[in-house]
Amino acid sequence: MSDPADPNVTHLLERLYQGEESVQGALLEALHTDLYSRAQRARQKQPPGHTLQATALLNEAYIRLIGPRDEPWADRTHFLAVAARAMRQILVDHARSKNRAKRSAPGKQVPLDNLLVSYEERAVDIAQLDGALERLAGFDSDMARAVELRFFGGLSVDETAAAVGMSKRTFERKWQATRAWLLAEVR
Repeated sequence: MSDPADPNVTHLLERLYQGEESVQGALLEALHTDLYSRAQRARQKQPPGHTLQATALLNEAYIRLIGPRDEPWADRTHFLAVAARAMRQILVDHARSKNRAKRSAPGKQVPLDNLLVSYEERAVDIAQLDGALERLAGFDSDMARAVELRFFGGLSVDETAAAVGMSKRTFERKWQATRAWLLAEVR
């Protein structure tokens, strides 16, 4: 992974903000490895049979991020943090649409194999996790953001602590409590 304060990426982000669309390719090339590895980690945390591939997730997130903005990107870390949020939203939308498609009319028979697949897919129910994150944001927005950055963005402990403005030690202590709370909420 490259330096969070990479001057080349920061310069490309500034040029993109100023409307210079020709830098999109160079920006994607500069961030592709980081974005792809984060998309792969987010994708790997999905239940078996998840159909959205890492490349599609990366592409969808990137398309959402390169559009017009009200404020400029601060740096590479800021861009990747927002990319993590975009990936989360994409995965949640994908899970919700898949769950809607699985619902069948009352009284309709469902093959046993479909029931087993449905049970396995609940191993990490992304929609349920999203609801838990919304509740967590109600009383600890920093840790809700931290979960988003770690789970969907694949940031390390050090990167996440810096992104939420905490010391590593404070973050690790709060992370333990947050993980325990999430486990209780998502089960």
